[in-house]
Amino acid sequence: MELASRIRSFEMLGDWLRRYRENTVDRELDSLTKAAVRASVENQWFTPAYVAMALNNLGSALQPSNLSRWLAPYRERLLNPPAQKTVGVVMAGNIPAVGFHDFLCVLISGNRLTGRLSSSDAVLIPAMAGILTELDPGWRDMAHFTTGRLEGFDAIIATGSDNTSRYFDFYFGKYPHIIRHNRNSVAILHGTEDETTLGRLAGDIMHYFGLGCRNVSKIYVPQGYDFSGLTGALSQFSHFTDHHKYYNNYEYSRSIFMVGQVPFTDAGCLLLREDPSLASRVAVLHYEYYDVPGQLIARLGQDKDSIQCIVSAFPVAIKSVLPGEAQNPAVWEYADELDTLDFLLS
Repeated sequence: MELASRIRSFEMLGDWLRRYRENTVDRELDSLTKAAVRASVENQWFTPAYVAMALNNLGSALQPSNLSRWLAPYRERLLNPPAQKTVGVVMAGNIPAVGFHDFLCVLISGNRLTGRLSSSDAVLIPAMAGILTELDPGWRDMAHFTTGRLEGFDAIIATGSDNTSRYFDFYFGKYPHIIRHNRNSVAILHGTEDETTLGRLAGDIMHYFGLGCRNVSKIYVPQGYDFSGLTGALSQFSHFTDHHKYYNNYEYSRSIFMVGQVPFTDAGCLLLREDPSLASRVAVLHYEYYDVPGQLIARLGQDKDSIQCIVSAFPVAIKSVLPGEAQNPAVWEYADELDTLDFLLS
């Protein structure tokens, strides 16, 4: 397929994804609707609302202007690519369609994809591959999926935890590869954030039940910080305790803290605990006090290989996003800051 056709297909797919949230009864979107319903049935963390949010966010990322801006630096290489390869992609399944960006990069670069799907998210991306074929038959046989062993690939992209990444290194190290490790996202609070800003930060913490690598798992607050504004903002997610999987995690951690006499703040749907670790359990948010902002920024710079995203309402001397934007990465933002498209065109 020509580059223009590939780009146009993804622009049209983006339109489908945006329309899905607006009108789920559109007959033209029937295949996407069925996939979304099945995804919610097979994985109870994938509520219909969060599946719709994920698809809409992907649709927004696929706006023509975004694709044009993203692809402009690669255009000459895209027009004169190396020989077509088959790229194996091991996809995570922590939030709906989390492997989409790798799917997009492989196909927009003109390569073939063989995807190893997570059992937690086995229907959404194949459904989108089917839509691409409906939009342009040239996509037929360009993407294949399995839940078993990957075979017949020339290069590999794999995403997993720190533990699984060691296995990926062992099995895939001899191939050209991108292997991603576990990362977490953090937020820097200055103590002057208003109610609206804290409400947006609450979304960065809680959306998708906090399961994504771009969910804020730890906040840094100034000495003497008053948590009442943040706990108030978190109350918009009080309905999470009606979700039995989330509630089980919330109650388990609450019991452990109480038995162990660990100090914590209960926001009603989230437990806030002072802890130096970047990673926190489901339904738990870690916090840490800081004295000198410059020293904190230096520390975060040293920990950059463990951090996916930094959220701050005020400019800081390190790459960051505004509250409310953590779950909406632009198409040119790469996981672990590894340029996937450059790798695929090399």
